[in-house]
Amino acid sequence: MADANYDFDVLVIGAGPGGYVAAIRAAQLGLKTGCVESRETLGGTCLNVGCIPSKAMLHASEFYDHAANGMMAKMGIKVTPELDLDTMHGQRKDAVKQLTGGIEFLFKKNKVEWLKGHAAFESADTVKVGDRSVRAKNIVIATGSSVTPLPGVTIDQKVVVDSTGALELPKVPGHMVVIGGGVIGLELGSVWRRLGAKVTVVEFLDQILPGFDGEVRKESNKILKKQGLEFKLGTKVTSVAAKDGGATLTIEPAKGGEASTIEADVVLVSIGRRPNTDGLALDKAGLATNQRGQIEIDHDFRTSVPGIWAIGDVVPGPMLAHKAEDEGIAVAENIAGQHGIVNHDVIPSVVYTWPEIAGVGLTEEAARERGEVKVGKFPMMANSRAKTNHEPDGFVKVIADAKTDRVLGIWCIASVAGTMIAQAAQAMEFGATSEDIAYTCHAHPTHSEAIKEAAMAVQGKPIHI
Repeated sequence: MADANYDFDVLVIGAGPGGYVAAIRAAQLGLKTGCVESRETLGGTCLNVGCIPSKAMLHASEFYDHAANGMMAKMGIKVTPELDLDTMHGQRKDAVKQLTGGIEFLFKKNKVEWLKGHAAFESADTVKVGDRSVRAKNIVIATGSSVTPLPGVTIDQKVVVDSTGALELPKVPGHMVVIGGGVIGLELGSVWRRLGAKVTVVEFLDQILPGFDGEVRKESNKILKKQGLEFKLGTKVTSVAAKDGGATLTIEPAKGGEASTIEADVVLVSIGRRPNTDGLALDKAGLATNQRGQIEIDHDFRTSVPGIWAIGDVVPGPMLAHKAEDEGIAVAENIAGQHGIVNHDVIPSVVYTWPEIAGVGLTEEAARERGEVKVGKFPMMANSRAKTNHEPDGFVKVIADAKTDRVLGIWCIASVAGTMIAQAAQAMEFGATSEDIAYTCHAHPTHSEAIKEAAMAVQGKPIHI
């Protein structure tokens, strides 16, 4: 039973991966729970216009590309693919519908009340949703993030699109220019390259995938370039002029130099994301954001105002759905008087290109800044399963402390790197050494054997290289 002075024990603002998980877990713990969401469906950016629909398009386009580029023919399967883009979009929308509907079912099952509308604070314990004011003993801000705009560039979702518009293109563009060489730009650029578009990626930095291990960044660039993506690195976009169903981009070297232009049919702006705090009236609750627009929290996800908590993309840390989910569980348990924690040093990152790119823990560069390290690598071309699957690109890299042998980071490029990295994260969560991984028996033949082999290399006992 909720306190008689409050409408809810817990009110969660936002029903993305962090918010809906927090709401469900709070309800499971016996707390009267409400969740505010303005979309027509639950699941936030991730399920509606992010993680899920993009993976549906990546998966479908991968099949098409394997048929079109001769990979299937190498295995004795001769086909001439025909693209039905409407059907491809249809299966994407169906996946989204099923999963968002599943969350609505879970809300009903766990007796979470969905308050439909936008939320704005009226005080530290009162929120207005539409015409209704509700009071909650605990309020969790889980409003997520939105696309960072490029100054001076207007997104019309036709010629100049963001990640949402890039999922809805009605036809394959002749030339797509992607502004930003991060995860989202590379994934969506890969989708349309596979389906027949010329794709040029313009990145301000001198390498793609900021924050990833340096060796992984270089190898990924090489692999994607081999697949047909073009890169203009160390380059900044100074203007985008859309007209007559196309756009002209003016670019110049990031360090200064002569300007040039690129003609495009579609421009994808993908330079990052920013926290969603506009319209929340945080000041009325006694809250403010930091210089990056984030809400500062302590180790338990408490803000500076008692009774107000925050998780996910709206707080410092990587903007990842699985981080938000773990924080959602933890904050609900903390509110209930339990001990919910998230080890933010062991949160994996994945790029769902082909092959996939994944990592957890420190990059080699960051690890070396802290002290002496040992590094072991194993190429996927020497992995039995990758060989039989015609997937030779990539490698696994294990970074360990030179004195203690404790694993500091694991990075991999492989067709199933996103799945493989779970083992790495679990090992690191429990303080594994490279020896622990090297002497853990792995099923054969599997891609994951490459992690064992890389760990063996750290030990100075490489077998298959």
